[in-house]
This record gives sequence, structure tokens and C-alpha cells, in this order.
Amino acid sequence: MTQTIAPHTHGTTTRDRQLGVTRSLLGWGVVAGPLYVAVWLAQALTRDGFDLRRHPASVLSNGDLGWIQITNFLVTGVMVVAVAVGVRRAVRSGCGRRWTARLIATFGVGLVVAGIFRADPADGFPPGTPAGPAATMSWHAGLHYTFASVGFVALILASFVLGRRFAALGQPRWVAFSVTTGVVFLAVLVAAASGLTSATANVLGLSVAIILAWSWLAAVSAHLMTDAG
Repeated sequence: MTQTIAPHTHGTTTRDRQLGVTRSLLGWGVVAGPLYVAVWLAQALTRDGFDLRRHPASVLSNGDLGWIQITNFLVTGVMVVAVAVGVRRAVRSGCGRRWTARLIATFGVGLVVAGIFRADPADGFPPGTPAGPAATMSWHAGLHYTFASVGFVALILASFVLGRRFAALGQPRWVAFSVTTGVVFLAVLVAAASGLTSATANVLGLSVAIILAWSWLAAVSAHLMTDAG
């Protein structure tokens, strides 16, 4: 009588399960950016008194509908932290294996804290707010902008770290995308901090840099999902 022995598949099943978890975590990076930008722009185009040329996304946290942007910060921040865990699982060796996930996680935490501490009303928004910059900044607005800035710097550094990793892997297009994202975002922050550019240029420049950075994070997450196999 011939006995049929089933093949041993426990190891393969475990590996497939772990791979699925890694890809699921990275998948949040594909979702987070488009979600953040869509919610932000939908409000920017519909909320009374908001002007993309004068108001940063942060001031949307004010007013009766401020909870929408607050939730946007919190939800996408948690998504980015999940992405960082996925990156940690996917990038286990080579250049950037230690710092990439840490820096992306810092960006995520920065978003969460920026959601917890609300920016001040500014320059006519919400309606009824005096025109022009506020004379003083509240403590919670100070924390909002401090943690947001830390998150932005962490994302810039992550783009440079991953750019170096892509260079080591011989992937020049990803090097160019990563370095360009970091340079553009850094240039916008430096220009704003220097006071050499107008308030309108600062707001528009930051908007462009944020959209570029979210697009980069989504693309990198998708790329790592493919390479995870």
C-alpha cells in the first residue's frame, strides 16, 4: 500500500503571511497621501473664506468644520506610522536599513501631534478673523508648527536616505525622484524661514512641496511593496 506524504508547507505559509502583512502596512503609504491631499483640497475649495494663496492647510483645523482637518492629520499620521513599520520589515539590509523607518515614523508622529494641537485662526479665516498675520501665537499653535516642522524635516531626510539606498541599488530614476523631493521641500522651508519670499510664495511653495512629498511617499511605498516579494 502506497502512503502519500503531504509536502511540508509550514515555512512557506508563514513566509507568505509575513509578506502579506508587510505589503499591507506599505499599502497605507499608497493611500495616505492621496487621502490627505483630497481632504485638504476639498475643504480648500469649499470652505468659506479659505484661500489657497494665503492660508496653509493647518488653519483648516479651525471653525465648525475644523474637525475634518484635525481628523485628516490624525488618520494620515497613523497611516504613515504603519508605513514606517512596513518599511522596517521590508528594508532589512543595506543602506538606509536603520534610519529610513525611523524618519518616516517621525513624520507620522508629527502629523498626529499637529492634529492634536490646533493652529491659530489667521488672515481672515475662519470668517470673522482679522485680516493679516496674528500679533501673537498661542502655545498650542506653537506646538502644532514645531511638530509639523520636525515631521517635514524627517521626511526630507528620509528622501535623502532612500535616495542613497536607491543609488547603491543602481536605480537612478528613484534616486532622482527622491533627491528632487528632498531638495524642493528643503528649499521651500529655507526660503520661508529666511523671510526673503512673500507670504503668498511661502504658502504656495509649501503646498507644492507637500503634494510632491506625499506623491513620493506613495510611489516609494508601492515600489517597496513590489520589491517585498
